[in-house]
Amino acid sequence: MKVGAAVRLSATLGCVALVASVVESCNSGPPGPPALHQYSASYDYTIRPDQAPPHARDDVHYSITILDRKTRQPIESGDGQLFAGKPIDPDVPSGPQSKTYDGFSYGPEVGVYHAKLNFVIPGTWAVAIRFRRDSLHPLERIDWMQDVINERPSNIP
Repeated sequence: MKVGAAVRLSATLGCVALVASVVESCNSGPPGPPALHQYSASYDYTIRPDQAPPHARDDVHYSITILDRKTRQPIESGDGQLFAGKPIDPDVPSGPQSKTYDGFSYGPEVGVYHAKLNFVIPGTWAVAIRFRRDSLHPLERIDWMQDVINERPSNIP
């Protein structure tokens, strides 16, 4: 009897450990929308917005992890900017634009920069990052398109 009880207890503990590891692996990623990965000639970018797709007229906070593409080491004390633009008239894409931009602030996480955009109107925006590790290196740029949905309804009557 004692051997059978020990086997059952061992099997039960094994099942509990398996369930715990599965639950932990499902919760291992950061909360929020999935990250966007982009590459330039020298850098590997992981871009994490706090909301996706963003709403017009909301502040959207971005956390951008930047690694050296060859060494995979985080880039500290770099210089960069996040910016976006949308043509006011879709028939004249090179005409006047709505624009938003913010310079990077570094940390506190190693290799992570923070910036905030506020898209004033809904639609498809061209978004870009300019970055360099220091003033001796050239700026490198990555671009992507971002859909922005209508602003949230106001609670003010």
